[in-house]
Amino acid sequence: MSWRDAKRYLWIFGLAMPLLPFLAVVGHQVSGWGVWLWLGPIVILGIVPLIDWTAGLDPSNPPDDVIKSLEDDRYYRWLTYLFLPLQYAGFVFAFWYIATGDLSVLDQVGLAVTVGFIGGLGINTAHELGHKKESHERWLSKIALAQTFYGHFYIEHNRGHHVRVSTPADPASSRVGESFYRFWPRTVAGSFASAWRLEAKRYARRSQHPWRLGNDVLNAMLMSIVLWAVMVIWLGPGILPFLVIQAVVGLTLLEAVNYLEHYGMLRQIVGVPGKERFERVEARHSWNSNNIATNVLLYHLQRHSDHHSHPTRRFQALRDAKDAPALPTGYAGMILLALVPPLWNRVMDPRVAAHYDGDMGLANIQPGKRERVMRRFPQQSVRVEPVLQDSVTGSVAVLTGGDLVALCPGCGYTYDERVGDTREGFPAGTPFARIPDGWCCPDCGVREKVDFVITSLQ
Repeated sequence: MSWRDAKRYLWIFGLAMPLLPFLAVVGHQVSGWGVWLWLGPIVILGIVPLIDWTAGLDPSNPPDDVIKSLEDDRYYRWLTYLFLPLQYAGFVFAFWYIATGDLSVLDQVGLAVTVGFIGGLGINTAHELGHKKESHERWLSKIALAQTFYGHFYIEHNRGHHVRVSTPADPASSRVGESFYRFWPRTVAGSFASAWRLEAKRYARRSQHPWRLGNDVLNAMLMSIVLWAVMVIWLGPGILPFLVIQAVVGLTLLEAVNYLEHYGMLRQIVGVPGKERFERVEARHSWNSNNIATNVLLYHLQRHSDHHSHPTRRFQALRDAKDAPALPTGYAGMILLALVPPLWNRVMDPRVAAHYDGDMGLANIQPGKRERVMRRFPQQSVRVEPVLQDSVTGSVAVLTGGDLVALCPGCGYTYDERVGDTREGFPAGTPFARIPDGWCCPDCGVREKVDFVITSLQ
């Protein structure tokens, strides 16, 4: 009997979310009740967690032999493509109503918040599209991000977060003892700064300054500026504060998800002396959830461990990792929990400690809070450091200056010395040995130079 995706038609419900601004306005027109204009947070933070609680879990995985055919099924691809026109139709319609609907300030704020929640879901759609190798999907990702003025996410998430995830250097990995309210400014500012550094470094390899249109931070910002300018010219400067509100709400929804995805998880430093590095990302470095409602809403984002292992894998093919730590409920409910730090700490901190077999010293802890956290969770087990076998670097040192091909074992990206990669700043003929040691795969953002499999064509 062939395998069949039991959620195949449930994914369509994700396209109902960008219709919420239309439903909110219709409800307000019919009833006159301002509460309708707050439909976004009511549905996403109220109804969805209840459905998660009542519908239960779906741990089913597609078999290995159907992964390719499942990813090739364009039905799923069009579900993500269709989100964008619906997202922007709701955005434009809602702001037209804010500008012309004779609403109170509270009602205007409510509708802007609803639009912001859809913008947050749009960032998640951008996340799905931005990881793909097809150039048109990457451009669609930037378009989805324009509404919330968060286009740098396209760079930082793929080339920054996926490389540094679950390390102290990652602004999008939260720490034990760090509340969401402390995490928010750190990740918002840190992610933008990281994205800019990544693009500046890419242009430095090409001996060019980063202030040019090809810089993906700048062209993404330009898309947002143009979008907002068109809206202000059309509807007047009075909508500008509400544009800001929806953008802040949207990016906050994203960062709330970031907060819970890797809370307290820490990759250990391993390797031989002089060649220390963080251990490779594994399932145990991400919190997972199989709650059906939020998984349908977020394109399987809750199967986060598999996503970090296979970033270019399409959402319908993501699998549940049995050895990943599990959240007590879906992302929607966990966001509510994160908004109340004492409750969050009471629920999540013991789970982090249990994940590390009682040794909280292995967790990612907020600087300044370590002593307090360690007093709360005294060490109960002996730490065992893994050792990394340095099996690739030696071959790189030998195979230099010839016809060499280096293959990313994670996604299949190929670096051919004869061709180079001009976008990355490596002209044709650049030996793989001259590529900086900190460089990572430009497609998946997971495998570093040391991980590449080397083949000589001589």
